[in-house]
Amino acid sequence: MAVFVPVPEWRDPEADTPGRIVLAGGCFWCVEGVYRDLQGVRTVTSGYSGGSAEDADYKRVCSGTTGHAEAVDLRYDPEALHFGQILQVFFGVAHDPTQKDRQGNDIGRQYRSAIFFLNDAQADMIRAYIAQLEREHCFDRPIVTEIMPLQAFYPAEGYHQDYARRNPEQPYICTVAQPKIRALAQIFPQYRKKGDL
Repeated sequence: MAVFVPVPEWRDPEADTPGRIVLAGGCFWCVEGVYRDLQGVRTVTSGYSGGSAEDADYKRVCSGTTGHAEAVDLRYDPEALHFGQILQVFFGVAHDPTQKDRQGNDIGRQYRSAIFFLNDAQADMIRAYIAQLEREHCFDRPIVTEIMPLQAFYPAEGYHQDYARRNPEQPYICTVAQPKIRALAQIFPQYRKKGDL
C-alpha cells in the first residue's frame, strides 16, 4: 500500500545533523530497495536493531523472539535530502505504518514498524509528523510505528545487502519490493536519483 503523504509541516535542522537514521518497516530488502534510489542517499545497510549483539543473525531474528526488527541504517547528505523527506517516503511508500508487528504476509515482531532515532530533534520531528498524518487522516487506521532511541545497529549477513537490486527475478522481490520501488517513481519522482528508471 503506497499513498501520497505531505511533507512534514515542521522541520528542525538538528534532525539532519547526524545525516543518519535507522528505519524498520518489514522486510529489510524492500526498505533498502526503496531508499537506495533516493537522491542524497550515501549508503543503505540492511541489518537488525532492537535486540542484543548475540542474537543479531538472520535465523535467530526470524524467530521473532530476539527483540530485533529487520531495519536499514540510512546515511544521507542533508544538502540533497532532508529528514522530513526521508519520513515522507517511509510513511508513504516504504511500508504500511498501520500494521502492527507485520507487513502483509510477513508476520512477527521482527517486521514491526519502528524508527530508531539518533537525537531529540529526530524524535520530536517523528512524533510531530505522525500527529500531522493522523490529523490529516492520511490512513484509514491508526499509525502504530514505534519510536525509540537507537541503541545499536548490527549489519545483516552479506547476502542480504542490496538484495532487491541483485535479485530482480526473485519472486518475493517481484511481488513485494518492486511495486514499492515503482510507487516511489510515481508518487515522489522528484526525490529519485537522476537516471533511475
